[in-house]
Amino acid sequence: MLSEFQETLLQSVQAFQSTELVKNKYENVLQHLDSGILLFDSEGVLTFINVQMAKLLELPRQSLIGCNLLQLLRHPYLSRFKQKKIVRIYRETIFHRRKYHELIDEYGRHWLITVTYGDQMDGDFLLSVKDVSDYKQIEQTAYQNDKLAMLGKISAAIAHEIRNPLTAIRGFIQLLRPHLLQLGKDEYARIILMEIDRANDIIHEFLNSSKPSAPQKTVVCVSSLLKDTLLLTESEALMMGCEMRLHHISEELFVSIDVKQIKQVILNIIKNAMDAIEEVEGDHAGMIEIGAKQEGNYVNISIKDNGNGMDKTLLTRLFDPFFTTKEKGTGLGLSVSYKIIKNHGGTISVDSMKGEGTVFMVSLPLSGRFKTEL
Repeated sequence: MLSEFQETLLQSVQAFQSTELVKNKYENVLQHLDSGILLFDSEGVLTFINVQMAKLLELPRQSLIGCNLLQLLRHPYLSRFKQKKIVRIYRETIFHRRKYHELIDEYGRHWLITVTYGDQMDGDFLLSVKDVSDYKQIEQTAYQNDKLAMLGKISAAIAHEIRNPLTAIRGFIQLLRPHLLQLGKDEYARIILMEIDRANDIIHEFLNSSKPSAPQKTVVCVSSLLKDTLLLTESEALMMGCEMRLHHISEELFVSIDVKQIKQVILNIIKNAMDAIEEVEGDHAGMIEIGAKQEGNYVNISIKDNGNGMDKTLLTRLFDPFFTTKEKGTGLGLSVSYKIIKNHGGTISVDSMKGEGTVFMVSLPLSGRFKTEL
């Protein structure tokens, strides 16, 4: 009888230990997920928080276990920004019963919040937070490529419709030119032909801007490229009271590029930086800093200004064709720059905050014979 009891007790202990091992295993998995996880019980008390979520909140895990939502919001080390975001998440997911919500944090990262509750959770509320910035970037890139493709089609159609009547007008003017010459009005014909040619040149430039030609690449030194480009802007910057500063760059960084096209990109970004600095009111010392450094098999060229900066809404539309905040702008400069860099196998990105300036980052592949072995 005693032996049977001992055997049953031993089996119970072993089952308990096995359950604890499984529990610890799954808890360890949850702790090290790349998504942040919070678990509230039916009373609204926080019973579990993983390492990633504690990092996102920038709070120690142990100080949060056992807190309800109100206590979490009143945590002395929780930032004001995060307090507002938590209240917004609660309003959207719990109050309005929406299981999915997206937000952008103070660092510009995109997060997807998912809330799971109901019978399958036994009254508990599971909240997960995942960084979807990379997915958003891919989505934005695909969207941008679609818009540029559409712009190319529209441009080609417009050019075709305008060039046909211009060609006909030019032909008839040339037929009439001998008669105008007899009347002493040849100057009129010359002016008309000159203006038709100018209109054709404008159409040609517009087509090239909406669909840049394939790059004619040569291997150049990045340091020399930036020095030459800065020489083209120094005088204008000086007249605007804006200082141009080129940081030291290794002479060993080489890229295979279409020099004319890449200069066009850098000049366009610098011009935008000057305009942003000019928008700042009061006595403001403008500064544009340019540098480059190697990152793996790429060279990152940074162009930083202390101008007016941009909010997140403006940033999302910055590379859109025809989008501009300038009275006399065409809205093609940055969309063309985006296409040029893409044709070179690189990327172009921007980081900015209203009132705190802007940083453009142009990433280009290093020339094959100068690549670093990873």
